Amino acid sequence: MFSPPRRGTVYGTLLNHHDALAALGAAVHAPPYKAPPKAPVLYIKPRNTWIGPGDAIVVPAGVDELEIGATLGLVIGRAACRVSEPDALSFVAGCVIVNDVSVPHASYYRPSLRFKARDTFCSIGAFVARDAIGSLDALGIVVAIDGDVVHRASTAGLIRPVARLLAEVSAFMTLAPGDVLMVGVAAGAPRARAGQRVTITIDGLGRLDNPLVAEGALA
Repeated sequence: MFSPPRRGTVYGTLLNHHDALAALGAAVHAPPYKAPPKAPVLYIKPRNTWIGPGDAIVVPAGVDELEIGATLGLVIGRAACRVSEPDALSFVAGCVIVNDVSVPHASYYRPSLRFKARDTFCSIGAFVARDAIGSLDALGIVVAIDGDVVHRASTAGLIRPVARLLAEVSAFMTLAPGDVLMVGVAAGAPRARAGQRVTITIDGLGRLDNPLVAEGALA
C-alpha cells in the first residue's frame, strides 16, 4: 500500500553513483565547478509529484519521453541531526522504491524544477521495515518497460554508501521523521513514452508499477 510522507520531505541526491559521475567525463572538471562535488548535492521532490503504485505518470504535452530514475528511498524514523556514520542506520525506519521521474535534461548540478517537479513525477512504493531488508549497500535494482528489462543497477555502486550519505546530509540539515532521502540514480537511466508501463524492482522491497499516459488522457 502507498504510504506517502505525512509531514515529511522527499529529497533526491545527484551524482552519488560512481558510473553516473564517470559518465560526465571531462565535463565534471569544466567551469563553473571544475571538480566533482565534495558534498551531497540535493534537490526536493515536492508534494505535487507524489503518486503511488499503479497511479499514472503524466507525460507533459510537447515531451516525447521521460527519464526513469529508479532508486532506493530511505525513510527516516527519528530526527537525524549530525549523526555519526556508525550510528546512521539506526535512524532509518525502513525503505521504499522510488521512481524519480524527470524530463530529460543536461543540467546535473542545478536541476530545474520544471524538469523534475512536474505533477506525478515521484512514484513511491510500499514501505518495508529496515529489519526486513538485507544490506542496504548491496541491493539490486532492475527497471523493466512493458515487461522487458532495460536497466540494471545496484546500491553497491554508491559513491557515498547509505550510512555515509545520511551522516553527511545530517551534518548540515536535520532530517525529520517521515522524510525520504533518495540515495541517487545510476548512469544510463532508461526512458519511457506515453502508453508504456514501467516496473521497478529492488531486492527485498518488491516492485513498483506505473503506466505512463499523455497529458490530457485522464481528463
